[in-house]
Amino acid sequence: MKRYSYKSIVILALLVLTLKSCFLAKEYEQPKEFEPNESLFRTDNIQKDSTSIAEISWRDFFLDESLQKHIEEGLENSIDIRIALNQILIANAYAKEAKAGFFPEINFDGGVNYQNLASNSQFGGFFNLITQYEADVNLSWEADIWGKIKSGQRAQQAAQLQSIAAHQAVKTDLVANIATTYFEITALDKQISITEKTIATRQESYETAKALKSSGQLTEVGVQQTKAQVHAAEAILIDLKNELRLAENRLSILKAIYPTQPERNSLDEIELASGTSEGYPIQLLQNRPDVREAEQAFVNAFQLENVARANLYPSLILNSSAGLQSLKFSDFISPNSFFYNAFGGVTQPIFNRRRLKTEREVAEIMKLQQALTFQQKVLQAGQEVSDALYQVDMFGLKIEAKDKEFSAYEHAYEGAKELLINGIADYLEVLNAQENVLQTELDLVQAKRDLFTSKVNLYRALGGGWQ
Repeated sequence: MKRYSYKSIVILALLVLTLKSCFLAKEYEQPKEFEPNESLFRTDNIQKDSTSIAEISWRDFFLDESLQKHIEEGLENSIDIRIALNQILIANAYAKEAKAGFFPEINFDGGVNYQNLASNSQFGGFFNLITQYEADVNLSWEADIWGKIKSGQRAQQAAQLQSIAAHQAVKTDLVANIATTYFEITALDKQISITEKTIATRQESYETAKALKSSGQLTEVGVQQTKAQVHAAEAILIDLKNELRLAENRLSILKAIYPTQPERNSLDEIELASGTSEGYPIQLLQNRPDVREAEQAFVNAFQLENVARANLYPSLILNSSAGLQSLKFSDFISPNSFFYNAFGGVTQPIFNRRRLKTEREVAEIMKLQQALTFQQKVLQAGQEVSDALYQVDMFGLKIEAKDKEFSAYEHAYEGAKELLINGIADYLEVLNAQENVLQTELDLVQAKRDLFTSKVNLYRALGGGWQ
C-alpha cells in the first residue's frame, strides 16, 4: 500500500510538472513599438542634453512669486488631487492584500450544535437529543503552481503605480492650467491698460476734430468717424474686462476657492527658467505621468490575463483543521476532546458553464484595449511635444514681427499727425494709423502671452510640473 502511495505521488508530481511546462506566467516586457524614439517627434530642435526642463521643479521653472503662491494654494486645495490621493490609498490596500496571497487562510469557528432527531430517523431510535460543543481552527493554503497568485500580486502592484502616476498627472495638469490662466490674466491687464490709454487719446482726438470742424478744416464725417473710434475702443475694453473677470473666476476655481480677484504681477515682470534644454529624445517622455499611467494599466491587464489563463489549470489546495469537540461542556477542555484532520487535493475545472473561458477571453481583449490605449498615449505625447516645440519657435518669431509692425505703425501715426498739422495728409489717414497702432499693440501682447503658454505646454508635454 505504501508503494502504491509513493507511486501515486510521483505520478501526480509528473502530471503537475507536465502541465506547468504548458503554462508559465508570462513576464512583462514593454513592447518595442511603444518605446519613444526620434521619429516620434516632428522637430529638428531636440537638444542632445541629459538635463531636461521636465526634471526641474515647478518652483524653479516658474519664477514669478505671485504665480508660485497660486500654484501652492491650488495643489493644497485641489479637489481632483484629493480624489487622486484617495485612489492611491485604495490601490495600496489592494496591493497589501495581494502581498498576503502566498500565506494560508486561517479561520476560527466555535459554537454549540443542538439536534433533536426524529424517532423514525436513522439514529432516532438510539438517541433523540444531541448537544455538541465545538471549537476549531481551519487552515487552507493554495500552492502557486502556475504563478496565478504571483500574477495577481503583480497586477495590483501595477494598479498601485498607475494610481500614483494618475495623481502626478493631475498635478501636472493643475500646475499648467494655473500658470496658463495666470498668464492670460496678466495679458488682459496689459491689454486693458493699453485700451484705456487709447480711449483717452481718441477722446482727445475727438475734441481736436470738433475744434477743426469749427474752424472749417474738417467735415462732420471726420468728427463722427473720430467719435466712432472712441466707442469702438470702449467696446474692446468691455470685452477685455469681461474676459478678465471670467479668467479670474477660473483661476479661483482651479485653486478650489470662491471667486475672487487674484494677486498678480504685470506681464512684463514675468520670467521663466532659462538655460535648460528639452533633453535626449529617448528621455523626452519618461517623466510624463499620463504615459506611465497608461503603461501600468497595460501591465495590470497583462497580469490579469495571466491569472485568467491560470484559472483553467488544476489547483493544488491543502486543508487542515484542529480543535475540541465534546458532547458535555464539562468534558470540553480535555485531551479526549481534541481532534484534527488534513486533506490535500487537486481540483481541475471541467465544466463551469464557460465562466472561466469567458474570463480568459475578456482578459485577453482588455489587455489588447489597454495596449492600444498605451500606444495612443505615446503617439499623443509625441504630437504634444512636437506641437509645443514648434509653437515656442513660431511665437518667438511672431513677437519679433509684431514688434516691428507696431514700431512701423507708431511711426506712421506720428507722421500722419505731422502731415495733418501741415495740411498735407487727410484726417482719415490719421484715424487708420491710430486704429492700426491699437490693434497691433494688442496683438503683440497676445503673442507674448501665447509664447508663455507654449512654453508651459512644452513643460507639461515633457512631463514637468508634478515634482
